[in-house]
Amino acid sequence: MARTKDLWRDPRRKGRGKRWLAVWSAPDGRELSRAFDKRTDAATYAAAQETDALRGIGIDPKSAKITIGPWIEAVWLPGYERHRASTVRQARVHIRQISAEFGGMTFASVRPSHVRSWTARLLAEGAAPSYVYALHSRLSQIFSDAVHDGIVPKSPCSRRTSPGAGKQRAYVATTAQVWALADAMPERYRVSILLGAFAGLRVAESCGLRPGDVDFMRAVIHPAVQYPAEPLKTETSRTAVPIAQSMALELAAHVQRFPGDTILVKADGTQPSPVLLDREVRKARQQAGGLPDGFRFHDLRHYLASLLIASGADVKTVQARLRHASAKTTLDTYGHLWPDRDESTRTAVEAIFQDRSEQSRNKEARQ
Repeated sequence: MARTKDLWRDPRRKGRGKRWLAVWSAPDGRELSRAFDKRTDAATYAAAQETDALRGIGIDPKSAKITIGPWIEAVWLPGYERHRASTVRQARVHIRQISAEFGGMTFASVRPSHVRSWTARLLAEGAAPSYVYALHSRLSQIFSDAVHDGIVPKSPCSRRTSPGAGKQRAYVATTAQVWALADAMPERYRVSILLGAFAGLRVAESCGLRPGDVDFMRAVIHPAVQYPAEPLKTETSRTAVPIAQSMALELAAHVQRFPGDTILVKADGTQPSPVLLDREVRKARQQAGGLPDGFRFHDLRHYLASLLIASGADVKTVQARLRHASAKTTLDTYGHLWPDRDESTRTAVEAIFQDRSEQSRNKEARQ
């Protein structure tokens, strides 16, 4: 029960120091206290702390002195390391930025205004909006865990402090540019362009794809792992992807020519990394006719989305083919591309391959 105590009645104090002690019970039953000059201040504080404790938001004064940087390193990160290595590496990148700004501050001293000014400064310095948004989300995650641990009663991060996520870059290559990019790639990596543009695989998924993940007879890819051999994070990512029969034949021929544990293999028979594949795409795009300097492997997924939408595929179909977690993601990125037609996605992709074959035959006939 909250109460006050007259410290000057203790003969050892002899009327020195703050006189009144606020005493209250912590949520775990421990008795806590804080000294004040005036009795009214002590009584008000003790009553407020007791109320907070009953509401489950009481904070131990010792916890209020914990600084953010050391707590992240000593407590938060060890608990977060249960995630996959790549996820932890990304978290450490964010934490370096967060600690540089807030590491020496206590959790209780960070105000919403601090968070808003921090994100505004990062944007003014040229940081990408999506990156600043990710940093804010990480800070919010850390504060949420601190609230759960009873270090601080509430988080300074909210929708009001959050910067915009930024518009997703969605450069849509033409069909001619996609084929030109494939032709410009080293032969052993050429099918990677098919995996990105006609199956929607991400770069790490393309590098990790194994021959056993492809049903060549039924023309279906079953994504299961990403580079180097880590299971895909979500059930949605593991959704089977139907592909054109012509593409299945090209993949089968590629495996025959470049055998290995993965579909894509380096000259020494080992698995290429996403960094290597992105580097090869950057080299090839110079010969692909009009692709922007920022074009990357991931942009091949935008081509597939535009192709399916133009063929008349509905939102749920495109969401399934791109393996988005929600239809909102699909609509936010590609909603403006939707026409009002209805054809199957497999037929649309098949038509692209047939057109390619016809062009090749015409070219051979002219030679």
